[in-house]
Amino acid sequence: MISVCLASYNGEKYIKEQINSILAQLCDQDELIISDDGSDDRTLEIIQEFGDLRIKMFQNNGIHGYTHNFENALIHASGDYIFFSDQDDVWLPGKINKMLPYLKDDVLVFSDAFITNENLEVLGKISDWRKYKKGYIRNLYKNIYTGCTCAFTKKIKDYTLPFPVTKFIMHDNWIGLLCELKFKVVYLDEALIWHRRHNDNTSSMTNKSNRTIMFMFKYRFLLLVKTLQKAYC
Repeated sequence: MISVCLASYNGEKYIKEQINSILAQLCDQDELIISDDGSDDRTLEIIQEFGDLRIKMFQNNGIHGYTHNFENALIHASGDYIFFSDQDDVWLPGKINKMLPYLKDDVLVFSDAFITNENLEVLGKISDWRKYKKGYIRNLYKNIYTGCTCAFTKKIKDYTLPFPVTKFIMHDNWIGLLCELKFKVVYLDEALIWHRRHNDNTSSMTNKSNRTIMFMFKYRFLLLVKTLQKAYC
């Protein structure tokens, strides 16, 4: 059974297109878990209009923000194989079938993605901006994990929950670094989604950061401490 975990927040403009691209790849027994972070637009109405029993909606009543919204979706996922999804991307046909064979073992598998504008016009690929290099220290220094391209097994889900109680550690960094330490990471050098960038994105991985050097140092130090505590304490 496959669980797709999607975090929504005021996604009325693009979420219908993304849900359609996901449902087209799911079987009847699979599920699309949507955790909503308090949308006040038509997001919930659009989701309900699908009337699809594979869609299961939950409200995020914990820490707000996309990381803990994803955590809430993950908590409610019951599948053997977990896929993350952003609300405004579009999955390319065959994404699940291309990733699923690697999930027979307990691995984190993630792929490249086409970066597009809001009209899905391709601007490049994530790998044009940053390439994956295996290893904990390398990825602590320069993260490449992109949550919307990731999939993993239930064992990894159970191991990585709960997320640290902070707004500063991102879900994909947390899961990726723990997998570098305790599991196996597989990178697929193929773009399997259209990763839409626009003014309303809740994350900004492919945009230039305006955070200070001190903030980035503190962020990496916090990640270092929390992941090592989880893995070895």
